[in-house]
Amino acid sequence: MQEVQFDPKVLEAAFEEAGRIYKERGFQRRMGFGKKLAIINVDLANAWTRPGHPFSCDADSAVEATARLLDAARACKQKILIWFSCTAFNENGLEDNGRWEEKIPLSTLHIGSEWAEIDSRLKVQPNETVFYKKMASCFAGTPLNYQLRSRDIDTVIVTGATACACVRHTVMDAVALGYKVIVPAETIADRIPGAIQWNLFDMDAKFADVMPVDEVIAYINSLK
Repeated sequence: MQEVQFDPKVLEAAFEEAGRIYKERGFQRRMGFGKKLAIINVDLANAWTRPGHPFSCDADSAVEATARLLDAARACKQKILIWFSCTAFNENGLEDNGRWEEKIPLSTLHIGSEWAEIDSRLKVQPNETVFYKKMASCFAGTPLNYQLRSRDIDTVIVTGATACACVRHTVMDAVALGYKVIVPAETIADRIPGAIQWNLFDMDAKFADVMPVDEVIAYINSLK
């Protein structure tokens, strides 16, 4: 089978023109950071970040960038709470997965399996929360919104996989629930060429501030 060649310059040219149109119409405004931050790491478990699984992405660079972001957050003098999600299901005939299994191979994502463990390179700490979800968004059917609200969080930094699905749906739900949303571009992974570029562009136009991870880290480092 011939390898598909992907030319990112084609997308760059298209986005440059689309960005001009959006800005003329008042899109791509900046939300900025709020008063209290949290980081939501979406599906950075082994099934997405390591090779050999149907959900595997080319995620090494995203994991590295996310690890740098987390190091800065953990060292910050202003406490930044950190959550990790993983889409995974019980081994009971997958009675907890609904109809989504009719579209994608959810039966390969079992709670308690090595695939459902958060990538060890991210060094999850004892005071950080890991939770399972059953749909794309981290907010769908989970207590995440309650947990954020009860801690007066007003800004969420979203990392993870995939750009076209779980990250995007989490971002859209977050802004719909009233949060400012920051997406560090280099922390986002996907498995399809072009999916990251398109979704980052569209999220930045409509739902979030997409920023270089180094700028987000610099902001965190500036907090007192």
